[in-house]
Amino acid sequence: MTEEADIAAGGEARPDPNAFRDGDDNLNPSWIERLRAHLAAGEEHDVVGLMAPLHASDTGDVLEALDADERVRLVQMLGDRFDYSALTQVDDTVRSELIEDLPTEDIARGVSALDSDDAVYILEDIDAPDREEILARMPAFERLSLKRSLDFPDESAGRRMQTDFIAIPPFWTVGQTIDYLRGEQDLPDEFFQIYVVGPGYNLLGTIPLDKFLRARRQTRIETIMNKNIFRVEAGEDQEQAARMFERYDLVEVAVVDENKRLVGVLTIDDMVDVIHEEASEDIRLLAGVGDEDISDNVWGAVRSRATWLVVNLITAVLASVVIGLFDATIEQMVALAVLMPIVASMGGNAGTQTMTITVRALAMRELDRHRIGRLIGREMMVGLVNGVIFAILIGIVTALRFTSLSLGIVIGMAMVVNLIAAGTAGILIPLALNRFKIDPAIASSVFVTTITDVVGFFAFLGLAGLWFGLF
Repeated sequence: MTEEADIAAGGEARPDPNAFRDGDDNLNPSWIERLRAHLAAGEEHDVVGLMAPLHASDTGDVLEALDADERVRLVQMLGDRFDYSALTQVDDTVRSELIEDLPTEDIARGVSALDSDDAVYILEDIDAPDREEILARMPAFERLSLKRSLDFPDESAGRRMQTDFIAIPPFWTVGQTIDYLRGEQDLPDEFFQIYVVGPGYNLLGTIPLDKFLRARRQTRIETIMNKNIFRVEAGEDQEQAARMFERYDLVEVAVVDENKRLVGVLTIDDMVDVIHEEASEDIRLLAGVGDEDISDNVWGAVRSRATWLVVNLITAVLASVVIGLFDATIEQMVALAVLMPIVASMGGNAGTQTMTITVRALAMRELDRHRIGRLIGREMMVGLVNGVIFAILIGIVTALRFTSLSLGIVIGMAMVVNLIAAGTAGILIPLALNRFKIDPAIASSVFVTTITDVVGFFAFLGLAGLWFGLF
């Protein structure tokens, strides 16, 4: 029975075992098992046949699905057919392990065939001695070009740029440029605009391809070039460059050195990767997991998380000290111990909400002096309104459960105090960390949680002691 007949009969379609992905766009287990079997049997022809249709990004997914020894076998069986740009699509851990296991000459040959931005992305995480050994086996021109990019700071535009671009003088005509593009062999495979430079390679203007193709052959380049140029410094942070792409809907931007000479270009595909990486980094830092990848081993995961768990333990001890100040109060009214986690939990969640909004706004550079004042006022008011709403709700529930209107009023008052404190801490702590040049994504959550716990316990137990005269 065909797949269509299965569906018509009311059954579910069975996944095609020859398909690389299943209906949910996940790797097809049957396909992976076939690949593993061919790898184990050393059937190179079948391995090449399975891998040939795959894009570099898909190849990256396959590498992550295989075991370490299978990855090496796959790369070696594919030989020159293996696209090393697939290594830019895998976790850092997988890439490092694979490069460590592959022969240096194979890596040098594969990396030299890549665009400069992809080559730098792979080389920058390799230990300096191994990297120098790889570079030494590459052609001189490519080696010097890559070394120049690697000399720029980590996570800078210079590290992300492509050094292959098309630059022409302003006195050429459109016809001369077309003849040059048709006749020159050593040009980028893909490009979006042409750069106009002076004798010292200083950037004079740009010409987008749509404008260039509509011009007549006799038109001089200087008469149609755009003089209002978007450019970034090679030493500028890659996140700043990505924001420029986002703000102005750019596809390609020139990169210049400290002397304003054109040294490379940034393209939108690289900036999408930067935006993804920066967002992922912020999410991990907010959770206190550092630069952990899902491919890390147990020890790597423990090491990345332990530091902030220690900090969290210290802050938890601080909260317990506050509770200890009211041990006599709790002994006289056991209901307080039952209700304490509610106040602390609500404050922690409210603080995390505000903190997330603030950290994102700081990361996107959306907060100026006017917006900061308005945001602080807004979050304090949100805390007050939410505090009143949930104070009424928890107050009613508490009064009914413990048949004590007074206890309902006390927990309601504590809820208002803690949610206001949570909103205030959720915005002021990230702002303070940012002011002192500390990444607010790193430590904000620990400090916000500590403040909401301490304020919540102190407000609830203190108000209860005063209200019921338990001191």
